[in-house]
Amino acid sequence: MADKGRIKQSIKDLQRIKTWQLIVLLIIAGFISATFLRLNNIGMVERRDAVLSADKHGDEQVLIQRLYDLQRHVSAHMNTDLGRGVYLESSYARDLQDWQSSQYGDGNPNGNIYKKAQEVCAPRFRSYSAAYLQCTTSELAKYPAAADPATDTSKPRQEAYIHAFSSPLWSPDFAGWSVLLFILILGLIVVRFASLGVLALLLRKHYKSI
Repeated sequence: MADKGRIKQSIKDLQRIKTWQLIVLLIIAGFISATFLRLNNIGMVERRDAVLSADKHGDEQVLIQRLYDLQRHVSAHMNTDLGRGVYLESSYARDLQDWQSSQYGDGNPNGNIYKKAQEVCAPRFRSYSAAYLQCTTSELAKYPAAADPATDTSKPRQEAYIHAFSSPLWSPDFAGWSVLLFILILGLIVVRFASLGVLALLLRKHYKSI
């Protein structure tokens, strides 16, 4: 009888906190954690856009500072994954243009081939763009460069203009702590159901043994 009384008392203790109360807390914690995770991601997007804007304007010092801000935010906050990274397309295009000018410009033994390519492509495009760069590259490919392409390592490589930073799986910020709170409440609900099930099973076995 003593065992039966202890089991019933344990069940009553567990039932003091209602399941619906835990579920309400779980929903609130889930909403809070989702909000903070979203804010972390928005912060990453804003800083990434600032990097791309600085890249377009061509101010190297500002670009370096924006990249540092992005790296600092991503490395310190969860849910800020950059995917394949941020690609500095404008920087690559400018550097490639400078390289083409040096390789196919006045120093080229065949004359200023770069100027000839511009004369062909400039009338076809109203502004400088990736299509204009592709046109220039295609035109330059018709002529030899000042240096042997097989031995020239000065040509800009696109992969060098991709910056990727690692985001932690968990971070000690509002998002991280709210996620832990959500997991804790969820664990309490699971433990509550499991404990009630075990106690009910023990109580049924106790009745069978009488």
